[in-house]
Amino acid sequence: MLGSMSRKGDCWDNAVTETLFGSLKVERLHGMRFGTRRAAKDEVMDWLQFYNHRRLHSTLGYLSPMNFEKAKANERKGLGEEERKAA
Repeated sequence: MLGSMSRKGDCWDNAVTETLFGSLKVERLHGMRFGTRRAAKDEVMDWLQFYNHRRLHSTLGYLSPMNFEKAKANERKGLGEEERKAA
């Protein structure tokens, strides 16, 4: 990941990333010790799979990020079909 910098005094561009890493630390990694870097990476990847596919997010209407994206894609696809029918 790459950090981004916005205009001076605009702190919002990293808020989403900071929230993600904060959730990772609190929900999964707090107090854990790993014998190897590989074990730590595996734990993070397992949590990211959970976070994206199964964890419900209130800001997404209590959908997982993947289900939210699928619903939006289907919505866009449906709008395209309706526009063609109207033409």
